[in-house]
Amino acid sequence: MSVDDAVLGLWNALSQRDWDGVKTFLSDDCIYVDMPVGPTLAARGPDDIVKRLKVGLEALAKYENHPGLLVSNGSDVMFEHSESWAWTTGETAELPFVSVHRVVDGKVTLWKDYWDFNAILGSAPSSWMDDFAGADVSWVFDATDHV
Repeated sequence: MSVDDAVLGLWNALSQRDWDGVKTFLSDDCIYVDMPVGPTLAARGPDDIVKRLKVGLEALAKYENHPGLLVSNGSDVMFEHSESWAWTTGETAELPFVSVHRVVDGKVTLWKDYWDFNAILGSAPSSWMDDFAGADVSWVFDATDHV
């Protein structure tokens, strides 16, 4: 599988919230870092990365990824895209993203998302941050020395 196909396959599975499908594109030691919150709240490995992704995305009424520019240089891939989020309470957000991936042997080994955290805070329902207080955080991995 090409590096481009691995990244696009990952994002297609995520757009469908096909959690098992997402896992198939991740290496066993893949690190996911949501850069606005930093590497101390990263996740490592397919199971923990999916747990992390579910914290933000699973409760949404609608989630969709909109593909954009994909640039690759060997094993490194940058993907400019956007996401549409809709909550069950009616609020919506359109979030621009740049995601950086490293792909080795057809699997994503590093995934860093860059986006504007304040954009989501301005669009999300007031209870959104409160919902994180009770979230499963067994996935937390400090990736400070790995990214």
